[in-house]
Amino acid sequence: MVGMIGRKLGMMRLYDGAGRARAVTVIELGPNRVTQLRTTERDGYEAVQIGFAGNRKRVNRPERGHLRAAGVEEALTVLQEFPLDGGSYERGQTLTVEAFTPGEFVNVSGVSKGRGFAGGVKRWNFRGGPKTHGQSDRHRAPGSVGAGTTPGKVWKGQKMAGHMGAEAKTIINLLVVLTDPARNLIFVEGSVPGADEGIVTVEPGRRGPLKDYTPPVLHVAAPVVEEILAPVVIEEEEAEEALAAEDAAVDETAEDAGEPGEPAGDAPAADTTEEGEAAQ
Repeated sequence: MVGMIGRKLGMMRLYDGAGRARAVTVIELGPNRVTQLRTTERDGYEAVQIGFAGNRKRVNRPERGHLRAAGVEEALTVLQEFPLDGGSYERGQTLTVEAFTPGEFVNVSGVSKGRGFAGGVKRWNFRGGPKTHGQSDRHRAPGSVGAGTTPGKVWKGQKMAGHMGAEAKTIINLLVVLTDPARNLIFVEGSVPGADEGIVTVEPGRRGPLKDYTPPVLHVAAPVVEEILAPVVIEEEEAEEALAAEDAAVDETAEDAGEPGEPAGDAPAADTTEEGEAAQ
């Protein structure tokens, strides 16, 4: 299985079948489409290009023509090549999260969060200068960056303050705790580079799958809940209709008996006025 492209949604906690709590990252993985195939005869290497609907909503005309040539009408704004793993793929083929199973390990790549210009203490965990003995404004200073005469320069790669984050990072061998094909979700144990809504790639890891792993059992999914609640709603509507029919029947009975508030039957109502009492 080649890798897939997805979108990081956030983190949560799940309990696997053994009752162990696992902190997981939720990734919306796919559906992906195969947009191009690289061959040795034409390109000099073998790879498969995968497309995913990223955060952009539109594609330009060259991109649209490229997608239409593969029989894809969706606006796939994220395209990435993965080395061919020996499997057979066709242009326009759909790849889903069902390719991954709980218990196996995957490698997740993404762009880490950008931290801007950071000092040596934050960027490289420098401990800073002494806090006493007459030191002033040296608490977070970088200190010496090289010797004097020899080598007489600052070595390349010297740890200093500078731009931090916004780098391509890969976390290897993350456990697939659960997959939800109905919602195109994969739950991997541990943290994943990048912020929420960031684009990530998921590839099979080298570590073998866990033995006797039992995935978590989620509560009833939302569509199933709607199916369960549908008969209840229908019963409530039928009950409301029955009550309305009873009320209508009571109103008709009252109209046949007389005005509302008058006793039913032929017997006249008792006259409680002063003239009536005098007549009695």
